[in-house]
Amino acid sequence: MNDQSHRFGGNGGGARNVLGGPLALCCSAPRTGFYRDGYCNTSAEDVGTHVVCAVVTDAFLRFSQARGNDLLTPRPEFDFPGLREGDGWCLCALRWREALEAGVAPPVRLEATHARALDLIRLEDLEAHAASD
Repeated sequence: MNDQSHRFGGNGGGARNVLGGPLALCCSAPRTGFYRDGYCNTSAEDVGTHVVCAVVTDAFLRFSQARGNDLLTPRPEFDFPGLREGDGWCLCALRWREALEAGVAPPVRLEATHARALDLIRLEDLEAHAASD
């Protein structure tokens, strides 16, 4: 785990979301984000660009597992409980886009999705998959 959440003040650190507002918390249980502070914040260290706050679905979790990223299986050595449908999780922008193209993109919490996602994903696509919660 890369514990640098202090760099961002634990509240998104002034980062903006895809709608232009302050970056909201994605999920604190399980702890998500590149910095495991609950926010989909990013930096140059985050080569995967974990900026899309998704509400994962079973279809997406199976899709990701088939692509070599098993988010279902608990990994206690990384303090990772494994995900289940309905969990919030900061996804790599390119994985979300890949899931979109495959027809299995999970819903997105727009207020908690970092503006950097727009470098890789069209706002219209994110809005079309906005979570209803």
